[in-house]
Amino acid sequence: MKTKFSLQDKTVLLTGGGNGIGKAISTTFANQNAKVHLLDVDMKAAEETVAEIEKKGGKGIAHSCDVSDSKQVIQLVKKIEEIDTIDILINNAGIAHVGNVEACEEEDMDRLYNVNIKGVYHCIKSVIPSMKKKRGGVILNLASIASSVGVSDRFAYSMTKGAVLTMTYSIAKDYIDDNIRCNCISPARVHTPFVDGFIKKNYPGQETQMFDKLSKTQPIGRMGQPKEVADLALYLCSDEASFITGSNFPIDGGYINLNSK
Repeated sequence: MKTKFSLQDKTVLLTGGGNGIGKAISTTFANQNAKVHLLDVDMKAAEETVAEIEKKGGKGIAHSCDVSDSKQVIQLVKKIEEIDTIDILINNAGIAHVGNVEACEEEDMDRLYNVNIKGVYHCIKSVIPSMKKKRGGVILNLASIASSVGVSDRFAYSMTKGAVLTMTYSIAKDYIDDNIRCNCISPARVHTPFVDGFIKKNYPGQETQMFDKLSKTQPIGRMGQPKEVADLALYLCSDEASFITGSNFPIDGGYINLNSK
């Protein structure tokens, strides 16, 4: 008997699936009986995540892929499509940059553009033909609160995540008649290894105080957890969300609407 939010017989292509939010999505979707293809530049992390999935009886396959490289993406998608039909694409891979426009060099812009924008473009363009052919599919992009509101010292990052949001709207509009749904999730600060590494590098000896300060930037008083983002992703990619497309879903502890500062 099929349970609610089941992904039985669904194949998922997930970028950045080895760490943080991507890892939580990988394991959550596998627990719902999806077959998950994890794309990551960090193969060690991807393989460790697959091992966790398989230990619980799930199905996961790790692939080394730099999403900024169109040839790698095209070749890998073709390889996967030889054995599986891709039902769900989740564009999670992304990189960050801290700084305003004066602190953002051209190389920084290019680096973020190549991963956060072109990476999403490469993956969507690679899976759209097969989704059109089978008359259906789901695309979920990871945007950010920085797509919608101003965030201090996130110039380049905000630019790229704004593009992810508008790409989401374009794909949803252009392919609605092909039964392809496209939505995005916009997290605020989520407690991932990246956050811990950032604090340790920039605030040595003040880790506890800075973690508390960053947590309180969300009105709810804490950071989000990767599993919370993964659960929202699960709903949006499930058949239960079949009436939802072209939408942006903040998961932000009240940051966008409740922050008065």
